[in-house]
Amino acid sequence: MAIDAMTTAWLPITHGHYVERFGEDIVNLGPNLEGAGIGLVVPTYVDIDSIAEMPANAEKFDNEIIGIDPGAGIMSKTESALEVYELEDADIELVEGSGATMTATLKDKIDNNEWVAVTGWSPHWKFARWDLKYLEDPENVYGGAEEIDTIVRKGLKEDMPEVYAFLDNFKWTLAEIGEVQGWNAEGADPADSARRWIKENPEIVNEWLGK
Repeated sequence: MAIDAMTTAWLPITHGHYVERFGEDIVNLGPNLEGAGIGLVVPTYVDIDSIAEMPANAEKFDNEIIGIDPGAGIMSKTESALEVYELEDADIELVEGSGATMTATLKDKIDNNEWVAVTGWSPHWKFARWDLKYLEDPENVYGGAEEIDTIVRKGLKEDMPEVYAFLDNFKWTLAEIGEVQGWNAEGADPADSARRWIKENPEIVNEWLGK
């Protein structure tokens, strides 16, 4: 099925190979969100700052990293981190699960002021709900910061100039998208969340519309 556009291309790392593959058929309108990334996330009260410090504190983390679905890109990166940072030698294991079990465990640990490390990515609603931080990744296993770009098919500008202009103007921040994700996580219908955000942020929406 052909599509006209997408607003969730993680670049340059996560989806870079797709851009290379389809580069002749697409136009990259640039970032609509900056500061995206993946890595290991801990509550801010955890008093280490680097993945390299985890082996010496393995017991405080219950010798585990709480992951998500097996096969997810961040899980393969974390498996590499286990080796690069010698976490396996400290008997730290990556626990498979799902996004829901990851956030449920994170909540439980924070409620009890316990240490926990989870596979994390930005944007994600958990950053709007809790005080969290990424552990530094000096070996650059997770690839550093990314941006989320808007990609459209070639010819869209000629076929749908108003749609193209809107997509070219579309930009927001981690805090703004995190707010919407938080509403969804609390059980709101995503369409209702979108309508609510549009109603509460008319100035930004007008910028997207070129008004």
